Amino acid sequence: MAAPKTKSIVVAGVMSGTSADGVDVAVCRIGPGSRMGDPPRVKLIGHLESSYPKAVRAAVLQVMEGEAMPAAEMSRLNWRLGEIYAGCVEKAAARFAVKVGLVGCHGQTVHHEARGVRYMGASVRSTWQIGEAAVIAERLRCPVVSDFRPADLAAGGQGAPLVPMLDWCMFRSSKKDRVMLNLGGIANLTWLPTGCGLEDVKAFDSGPGNMVIDACMQRLFGRTFDKGGAIAGKGRRIDEVLEKLIKMGYFSALPPKSFGREEFGAAFVERFLTMCEGAPKEDVIATATAFTVETLCDAFERFCSVHRSGPAQMLVAGGGVRNLTLMRMLGGRFAKWGVRVAPLEEVGLAAQAKEGVAFALLAWLTWNGLPGNVPTATGATRAVVLGKVSHG
Repeated sequence: MAAPKTKSIVVAGVMSGTSADGVDVAVCRIGPGSRMGDPPRVKLIGHLESSYPKAVRAAVLQVMEGEAMPAAEMSRLNWRLGEIYAGCVEKAAARFAVKVGLVGCHGQTVHHEARGVRYMGASVRSTWQIGEAAVIAERLRCPVVSDFRPADLAAGGQGAPLVPMLDWCMFRSSKKDRVMLNLGGIANLTWLPTGCGLEDVKAFDSGPGNMVIDACMQRLFGRTFDKGGAIAGKGRRIDEVLEKLIKMGYFSALPPKSFGREEFGAAFVERFLTMCEGAPKEDVIATATAFTVETLCDAFERFCSVHRSGPAQMLVAGGGVRNLTLMRMLGGRFAKWGVRVAPLEEVGLAAQAKEGVAFALLAWLTWNGLPGNVPTATGATRAVVLGKVSHG
């Protein structure tokens, strides 16, 4: 990596994921590595979670599911989210008694279509994250890097996943293979072979994480999620449904690959519930939970296990870590490969903070003119500097 222009700076990474349940702010101190060419040093100062107001979450989900919304309302939602993100960073800065010098804001993904579709006579690939960065920059009077995904997409990549840069910088090991798993609305994994260089990293979206479970909980129980996996723990998986679902073409497609709610949103959930019709509600939730686990197992077996070199560890981040039934299922299924499953806290980073830390790092790289994507993960033709800068 080239020499950075800043030695060390406090960076706030702001993340709101496909579950659209709220905002995670990770306040970090980031500086260059000890020697030229070393990855940056990243230290988490603190992490703060905030929920979206109910009306805001409803509007975000409406857009994400493809429902029509007038341009004026889309514009207002974009600015409203900017205000929310700014408030969350201010609250985090006060909580941890720091002055933030740079913000990396992922924004709220409302559309992600990495595969080209015909539009007005041409094949178009697109991604859209909203949350007005100029509002954050003005409120905090510091630069804000936002809109990270388009640069990778323009370079031929999927625009996702972008967390692998953090995975490689912080979690590669000279002694064991590691699988870095994030269980947000979407499940994505990063494969870090023992002693890997950046060019050896593989990463992709494996399938739904909490997205289908949460939607089924809302429909069947009127709750936003399965707290602790308690409902799934009372049910039994419906194997004939799982066998049909795992044959979906997405799962056999070769990486790089990524998706949004377009694949596993409302339309898919409707189909899933129809397939489970007549089963006890607890069995439906158990099957939705097992679906996440089985798609992860399928992905690992197809694309990672053949590259095993010895002991392996899976470190899990994201909201799914709190689903004890999901974690228990993962541990049981991955034991057959000799892969030990553990929450990310085992290596010293809060599971819910990881994506915020990732976008803090990406902002620091952008501010220093350094690439942030990993082409072997996204499929981009080259490493590119990500994001757009709003000056405070």
